[in-house]
Amino acid sequence: MDKMLLLGTEGVKKTILHGGSGDLPVFRDGTKVTFHFQTLKDDFERTIIDDSQNIEVPMELIIGKLFKLEVWEILLTSMRVGEVAEFWCDIIHTGMYALVSKGMRKIAEGKDPLEGQKHRCGMGNMFDYHSTGYKDLDELQKNPQPLIFILQLLKVTQPDKPMKIFYSTSTTNITSVQQVVFGGGGCMCFTKSLNLSPIEIYHLHEIHALYMVLREKPWDEDWLKLEDLITPLVLNYCQCMLELGEYYEVLQHTSEILNKHTDNVKAYYKRAKAHAAVWNEAEAKADFLRVAHLDPLLSSAVKKELKLLGERMRAKHCEDRQRYCRLFGECKDQ
Repeated sequence: MDKMLLLGTEGVKKTILHGGSGDLPVFRDGTKVTFHFQTLKDDFERTIIDDSQNIEVPMELIIGKLFKLEVWEILLTSMRVGEVAEFWCDIIHTGMYALVSKGMRKIAEGKDPLEGQKHRCGMGNMFDYHSTGYKDLDELQKNPQPLIFILQLLKVTQPDKPMKIFYSTSTTNITSVQQVVFGGGGCMCFTKSLNLSPIEIYHLHEIHALYMVLREKPWDEDWLKLEDLITPLVLNYCQCMLELGEYYEVLQHTSEILNKHTDNVKAYYKRAKAHAAVWNEAEAKADFLRVAHLDPLLSSAVKKELKLLGERMRAKHCEDRQRYCRLFGECKDQ
């Protein structure tokens, strides 16, 4: 076994367990690395915390996209394809592991990795960090410690053509994300039928998370740089949520956009559709009329929406009356 310090990285020691093949790959931004990982405590028993082999799905990471556990990018870019290596990482690199593991575990369970953080203010989300929902991770979060990562680099894919990269905190890549994911004005809905990999699902949720972070820091330098670029992403996210029936999610985000951009026609239209879906008739009418006022070319479409809204409301009133009649006795003919 080849033991060595990882040059230029304080608090990391590398042991090669199985040598890889070929030269060290070029890991430029956008490169996708596919790997298996095992996480262990640095104790006598070498207690296993996580093992991707257990779910038989390799992990994927995009170089340069600021994955929460930044040290993994450093470790992986020191490896050759086929290599298996053990890395001892000091506490300065492992403080975020419990939260990263929580997200990955929820994805593996088919759950939302941001579960518990939706519809909460920033202060409320802080309290979520007191419990991850997993006993071992709670203990790890309470008592940060060095960890051991055993990584097996399976594949390195160079970004020769546009890839489905869904999340980036860099301003330049927000534009490319918008073009790739929502190019042509279309909408990629975040449904299971897309057969996305776990890491892609994770990044889709991170688009939402990035917006949630930005709204906590209005008008600072980063906010000003990204706000105009990320708003179309959020509007397309809202369109997807409309199609998935997540109407209150749409109401929340469109209202926040309109607080800052009072003439955004698309935000008014999507909010109107969401209001109509949850039977907020007056609010839906007001938003639809605002759409027609801001863009007269949409007046015909608005008239159709208002007609449909009226028909749906009348049908609902009739159904409600019949339901209450059955509950409380026969109704008089009207």
